[in-house]
Amino acid sequence: EYYPPDFDPAEIPKLKLLKDRQYVVRLVAPFNMRCKTCGEYIYKGKKFNARKETVQNEVYLGLPIFHFYVKCTRCLAEITFKVKYPENIDYTVEHGATAASKLRSSLEEEEKRMQERHEEELNNPVKVLK
Repeated sequence: EYYPPDFDPAEIPKLKLLKDRQYVVRLVAPFNMRCKTCGEYIYKGKKFNARKETVQNEVYLGLPIFHFYVKCTRCLAEITFKVKYPENIDYTVEHGATAASKLRSSLEEEEKRMQERHEEELNNPVKVLK
């Protein structure tokens, strides 16, 4: 390369990057989830091209917290989740999907409520007389 004699590298302006800049990264789905728009199941291990950004004003023991934005494979709806450090390194779905573990636990709770209602009806003396 040719550098002219009057070249001064200090005069080159430095690029100023934004703090909330988004990067495109390749990531794997960290858990099973279900799209709220179309109902498509996205299984753990599915690869995505995702956008990653650092959450402003949220740091845990000096570690930055990240938001990830992925698209549903069927309807292209946006699904967002973020890293949750304090308990353990885990992820929470923020928008566009429900985590399968939460889905399973909510179904189990509903089933338990139905079972309790059924038992109450069987033990209710007024219902027995009818």
